[in-house]
Amino acid sequence: GKLRVAFTPPPQLGFRSDMKLTAVLLGLLGAVGAPFASAFVPPSARRNAARDACVLGALAEPAISELGTATDIRNIAIIAHVDHGKTTMVDAMLRQSDVFRENQEIQDRVMDSNDQERERGITILSKNAAVNYKGTKINIVDTPGHADFGGEVERIMNMVDGVLLIVDSVEGPKPQTRFVLKKALEMNIQAIVVINKIDRPSARPDYVLDTTFDLFVELGASDEQTDFKVVYASGLNGIAGLEPDALADDLTPLFDTILELPGPKIDVESPLQLLVANIDFDDFKGKLGIGRIRSGTLKKGASIGVTKPEEPVRSAKIGELFVFDNLGRTPVDTAKAGDIVMFSGVGDVGIGDTLVDKDNPMPLPPIAIEEPTVRMTFSVNKSPLAGQDPDSKFLTSRMIRDRLEKELDRNVALKIDFESGSADSFEVSGRGQLHLTVLIETMRREGFEMTIGPPRVILKTIDGKKHEPFETIDVAVPDEYVGSVVDLMARRRGEMQNMMAGGDSGEGFTQLNFVMPTRGMIGLRSGLLTATRGTAVIDSTFEGYRPWAGDIETREKGSLLAYETGTATTFGIIGAQDRGQMFIDPKTAVYKDMIVGIHQRPGDLKVNVCKTKALNNIRSATKEVSDGVIPPVDLTLDSAVEYIQDDEEVEVTPNSLRMAKQAGWDKKKSAGGGKGGK
Repeated sequence: GKLRVAFTPPPQLGFRSDMKLTAVLLGLLGAVGAPFASAFVPPSARRNAARDACVLGALAEPAISELGTATDIRNIAIIAHVDHGKTTMVDAMLRQSDVFRENQEIQDRVMDSNDQERERGITILSKNAAVNYKGTKINIVDTPGHADFGGEVERIMNMVDGVLLIVDSVEGPKPQTRFVLKKALEMNIQAIVVINKIDRPSARPDYVLDTTFDLFVELGASDEQTDFKVVYASGLNGIAGLEPDALADDLTPLFDTILELPGPKIDVESPLQLLVANIDFDDFKGKLGIGRIRSGTLKKGASIGVTKPEEPVRSAKIGELFVFDNLGRTPVDTAKAGDIVMFSGVGDVGIGDTLVDKDNPMPLPPIAIEEPTVRMTFSVNKSPLAGQDPDSKFLTSRMIRDRLEKELDRNVALKIDFESGSADSFEVSGRGQLHLTVLIETMRREGFEMTIGPPRVILKTIDGKKHEPFETIDVAVPDEYVGSVVDLMARRRGEMQNMMAGGDSGEGFTQLNFVMPTRGMIGLRSGLLTATRGTAVIDSTFEGYRPWAGDIETREKGSLLAYETGTATTFGIIGAQDRGQMFIDPKTAVYKDMIVGIHQRPGDLKVNVCKTKALNNIRSATKEVSDGVIPPVDLTLDSAVEYIQDDEEVEVTPNSLRMAKQAGWDKKKSAGGGKGGK
């Protein structure tokens, strides 16, 4: 007779895809005896699999343990496109779970605790919270919705077993909806579709539900995943229901639907496995690791191992152990498989490490993160005004390097090349311009002073040809500005994919879809807002690498440059502003080749903004007229980074932003014929 053996390795073992089934059989049948194993495995296959069999022999014993399901825990992530109401929905869930006191003053978007998150109105970092409902602990992870922070979404998917996919009841699925849903489906995670803002007068839930289902099918969802539950809700009002016209007075239907999601698969009896998905820092406790316990138990003070696949095991000891409770954390002595925990005491832990049993280490596969697409140069500030900001604390290359190395601990989508440039400059790569400018602004507020180079895309060579990153762009624009938008996008090598009247923004608007090189995206947002008088709505997401699209001239006008070092005067600015728009006020300190304005024509022009009025017998030099000074253009870090060209740079200090030409720019210009671009 014949004996057929089927073997499916449990996911918590972290088997590599290149391990042969013959090696698995050898490891499992080794205890029975070589003669019995030989009946199943040919000699040639046994020789090829010998090395893997040795590795798998130690792993085979836990493979026969049966996984259970934790019924008292649900781990969920809130995912959506930007501005579709993720954080507002979390606020409503926390309010209805008695997290706050009755007399407690509660701010909007309580999970967005970062200063930049509140100023920009977006979520930048993933954050954890937990609520209890009907005896079940629900761990909630709030995630960013902007494409530049997709790495935050990718790394937390290992911690959850289900997701709430928030979709706007008017706009429907948008570019980032596709990205976050794709990541969830790849991890075989079950989703609940929450059609939010159902109280909007223009809500169209049937259309949104149909397009969301089409998106599931298009992304290759399984039959189980396409059979998703649907909840209609208004996070702002804290109401939900299973039908759009039958909403309850609270979020009870949403909580009940969350309890229908599968609980985490656990194996308490197997050795410890915890994949670190996030890092936090505490002034007193040091570095803190966050992750979900896949198997075994974790105890305060326990001696454990820290490792990655094919790396040696490092010994460590758990200092303090916490579980998430409401908006904070609660210290515990023991945590079981299935729960999300935070721990201290492991100083060298990083995202992607696995906490294991030292006697039986079984590391999990590390977190896979998509590659960055944009890079910028961070350098020591060498301008004539360097070090003159009273709030500057960190100016040297060593300080900048230490801060960037610390950022790598938690920012998994970031990559830094410390060796490619000079000793005082570093190449920093990220998912997009916003990803990097948020880091720059954070360092600036911490007291760092540095110089930032222009953003450049990261190129690849595929099949011997140069390829560059492309983005999918959705633009909703009033009908009268469609021609201007199409012209602007065409000049930046954008290819129109679709045009739809009305679209997601309603009557009087046109929805345009383009595929464009990431190079063309640099500075596009400000250009579109200018061309449409601030009425365009722009969304983008990474599409992939395509062949080089050709040269792109991203700026039509040149710059006004300071003729000499000194202090800008009213008389000098009045004379210079006839040549273009100014970036500076009177009494602003300037230096030679500093960018003080936008030239009204192509090409750069030097202007003397420090010029003073000559003395005569009629009027003194200080009796100047200020009525003729036009208010300068408001300069922000984002607009400055978008503005600069290849031969320019941004000087960043805690209180000032300046743009200037790079050293030797005039020699490079004469050698290269004066042609610029990104």
